[in-house]
Amino acid sequence: MTQSPKLGKSTPPDRLNCPPLYRTLHGSWMKPHRWALSLSNLFLAGSVLEAPVKIKQRESGDVVVLELSGKIMGGDDFNLFHDTIKRLVGEGKIDILLNMSRVKWINSTGLGLMVSAYTSLVKNGGRMKICEMSDRIDNILHVTQLGLVFENFDKEAEAVASFDD
Repeated sequence: MTQSPKLGKSTPPDRLNCPPLYRTLHGSWMKPHRWALSLSNLFLAGSVLEAPVKIKQRESGDVVVLELSGKIMGGDDFNLFHDTIKRLVGEGKIDILLNMSRVKWINSTGLGLMVSAYTSLVKNGGRMKICEMSDRIDNILHVTQLGLVFENFDKEAEAVASFDD
């Protein structure tokens, strides 16, 4: 008959037949409570810590302006953003301007969303441009070299006018 290991600083986390262990703030190992596991799953899924991106739609002539706010992180954001682009293409509205003045952060999945939307629009004869992004978002686009793909503008009025060219 085997004894279960005592939990303490010397207990390694990878012992066989050992329940999942988590390191505490003090460096010792412990088995979490059932409620802690369910909360950690929610945090990891982003449903507690991250609010989904919000999209406000308006039109400026033939250009649809999508005002994005929050963090573009994927997950539910993917469905919302993808469905919005799909609906607009279905309605024949293929010139899209993303106003990103209220976007706080974007991760690699969010960048993938933007590339996917851009590809869908171009395949349907449309265009997608970006305006009013923060320095932080601009740096991300620069580092990933997506700044070369997306035309971006400092002001929304300039961006809307560029669709006439």
